[in-house]
Amino acid sequence: MWRPLPHWLVVLFLLVAFTASARERESAAVRTLLISDHPAQEAHRVSVSGQVATVLRFDQACDAARTRLLGWEGRFEPPAVMGKLVVVVPLRDLAEDERVPLLVTLADGTEFPFLLGPPREGQRVDQQVNVFKDRKSYNAVLSSLYDALGRERILVKENERFRKEETSPDHALAALLASGAVTQTPFRPIRTWLFKEDDADIHIVAYSGRLKAAVLVTLRNHDPKRPWRLKEARLMTTPGGETRTVAIRATHSSIPPREEGRLAFIVDKEAFVDAGKPTQLALELVRHDGLRQALVVLDPRLARE
Repeated sequence: MWRPLPHWLVVLFLLVAFTASARERESAAVRTLLISDHPAQEAHRVSVSGQVATVLRFDQACDAARTRLLGWEGRFEPPAVMGKLVVVVPLRDLAEDERVPLLVTLADGTEFPFLLGPPREGQRVDQQVNVFKDRKSYNAVLSSLYDALGRERILVKENERFRKEETSPDHALAALLASGAVTQTPFRPIRTWLFKEDDADIHIVAYSGRLKAAVLVTLRNHDPKRPWRLKEARLMTTPGGETRTVAIRATHSSIPPREEGRLAFIVDKEAFVDAGKPTQLALELVRHDGLRQALVVLDPRLARE
């Protein structure tokens, strides 16, 4: 006969305002920017993040005396010009509507205007931007080719992941749980939390099942403008911090403003084993802006025999 598990088998920490560590920052990227020959070209947007260096690399030397970052005091480290490189480092994350103009002048007098700001929804921070005045040059073509190959590798990995998830029993269970069909799953609720924050209401339920554990997060997004999106879910041993596999399904790819969505997580019993011994697991949820939304610590006895 099934017996209710004690509440202390699951611990939850809600950390909505916790600043992201370096590994929680938006994934950095290298991209190619081919400059248009049109004389009325607009300033090019560059995505930056607090305490992360962004390098703009040109195909000829820059004129340090005529390269200017306007209004950088208090928002950026002093900008550095080193040969063909311009390096900018924000002291903090810029606000959603905050833009800082950068004018780069090459040795031949060519001027390139840029606007530095936070990444848009779904974008990555620019670690390096390779800027080419001559789009037909060897280096410009080669850099564009590397960009295309990188995008292809990402798509291949995503397609392989989707293929595996289509036949995964854990992902099927997660889909049932996220859809609200809890009675069609083998899970029994163990503990429930409800948190009301300024930007979201968060309802979390931890479940116990035969050889599996589950967590269901229901989130209502109170932000009037921005959708809520899960950037990453990490399942790790504690202590130790070794990564484990978790199956995820959600009712929305992102939760629109003023709407509600659910995210379901399924953990197999094998994930609770470390060096042949049972271990606790920490399920960490990081939202779109790099902030840690919640941390749930799960006891191995949730995945009962």
